[in-house]
Amino acid sequence: MKKLNKKKLFIFFLVIINLIFLLPIILNFIFLPTKINLLVGNTHKIDFNIPAVATVVSNDDSILSVNDKPLQEKENINLNETIYLKSEQEGLIDMKVSLMGIPIKNVTVSVLPNTKLIPCGDSVGVRIDTEGVMVLGIGTVIGEDGKEYEPSKNILKPGDMILKVNNTDIDSKETLINCIENNDNLNIQIKRDNIIQNVNINCIKGENGKNKIGVWVRDSTQGIGTLTYINPDTKYFGSLGHGIVDVDTKEIMDVKDGKIMKSEIIDIKKGEKGSPGELVGNINKTENIGEITNNTNVGIYGKITDDKFIENKEAIPIGFKDSVQIGKASILCNIDGNNVEEYDIEIESINKYNIDNSKSMVIKITDERLLEKTNGIVQGMSGSPIIQNGKIIGAVTHVFVNEPSKGYGIFIENMLEAEKTQ
Repeated sequence: MKKLNKKKLFIFFLVIINLIFLLPIILNFIFLPTKINLLVGNTHKIDFNIPAVATVVSNDDSILSVNDKPLQEKENINLNETIYLKSEQEGLIDMKVSLMGIPIKNVTVSVLPNTKLIPCGDSVGVRIDTEGVMVLGIGTVIGEDGKEYEPSKNILKPGDMILKVNNTDIDSKETLINCIENNDNLNIQIKRDNIIQNVNINCIKGENGKNKIGVWVRDSTQGIGTLTYINPDTKYFGSLGHGIVDVDTKEIMDVKDGKIMKSEIIDIKKGEKGSPGELVGNINKTENIGEITNNTNVGIYGKITDDKFIENKEAIPIGFKDSVQIGKASILCNIDGNNVEEYDIEIESINKYNIDNSKSMVIKITDERLLEKTNGIVQGMSGSPIIQNGKIIGAVTHVFVNEPSKGYGIFIENMLEAEKTQ
């Protein structure tokens, strides 16, 4: 019996040791990207650290060179070694990754134009009007008889977007209220989890004699953010590095109409441990800079409409994630009036294949001037461009609540990928 127990124990420890050995390999396979971006004419150093072979397939064997050698029509690459990729023309290449001859994952290599962007750092006012109105919560209604009713219970839920009521487009809270007060029975078109559906609600006549359905809604939001970049050729811009979510439902807000406007920073609430700081600004609602067309989980996007805003701003090269290094870098931001300044930071860690793209770098503010004024990263600095070795490589996204001198950053290539969906 004791011998049997020793044998089981030995097998158990053997399994644990094998799992410890295999875990990094398994995780590398899980987080192996399905897409790799390259810039035309640039040599990209890529470390996969995976004991596997990638079969690279290309219809045009001149498009890509691997380790300084032209890619053949079908070629095997050892992913356990550092590889150097370069292309002199745009295009797509397919990589089929195999382990011991078994196909594991398909990876697309996308060769993109060597674009230059204007790094901004300008503090701007941001306003988003939603598509329809968003349901924030469900409540009770006191009827004419003094009883409590819940006409919307189990029919609507927080996060629903009300698009139409009895075939009337809902473009504001006022339009919704008007439809409710003038109809006893409502056929409501909603968008829930990106699916359009229709529901029916019977209104309750309230104590004041007006129809009610017992919901709280919001139709717009505005605040202060930082403009990350502008493409000087297309005038497209990216900002924030993360999406604008409703403060109550935590849902990404759909954009019906949106604007970025000039703003001026008038005060700073310093960040403290456990309490994020904040930039306080005056938004000039009469001076629109651009139109917002898209709100995504990696930033807001649109087009600059004020050409004067771009004047005297210089474009610099972009740097993709494989060029980002641990060490010194800088950010551009506006924390005083409307002046953009450059401040020193340190990139402490890099996660090239993080599932959450907005948390791909950990950065630390090291510039004493910025630390003295803000204690680090504060709300309103999201979108501040990160510069390293003369290239724009990303943007500030979040602050560590318990350590305001530190925060997260996103790679610029992840923001540019989302811009393509516009």
